[in-house]
Amino acid sequence: MPDASSSSERTLAAKVDHLFRTVRPSSGKEYSFEEVAETIRSGGGPTISATYLWQLRKGLRDNPTRRHLEALAGFFGVPPAYFFDATTTSQVDAELALLAALRDASVRQIALRASGLSARSLGAITEMVERAREIEGLPDDQDNPES
Repeated sequence: MPDASSSSERTLAAKVDHLFRTVRPSSGKEYSFEEVAETIRSGGGPTISATYLWQLRKGLRDNPTRRHLEALAGFFGVPPAYFFDATTTSQVDAELALLAALRDASVRQIALRASGLSARSLGAITEMVERAREIEGLPDDQDNPES
């Protein structure tokens, strides 16, 4: 996941793409451009087309109206500042990463089972997870200030 500096450098297209890839309906599949456009329109939002959303995601359009960004933010459940403020982008990305991880039943089960354990026990579990990530060649979780 990007850190605060790379979040501020990401293009609008990269942010829109990240929302499509990360925020999912209960089916687990990505929302289609038509689903997003229709939900925005039917919810009283601005006129927006599936093609326009595709263009925003691909970077072919990069100057949407404030109303379009507010509607897109509302659809994906993020604050409109996600598109403008690096700090907000980083915070939302961290929350989205957590939600994405919790979609995995095994990760969710570990998190639920750890609830209520002492700080000492949680620290030991964190060390074990870090060691397992190291053994499997996975990157450090540098975005977590507690690690």
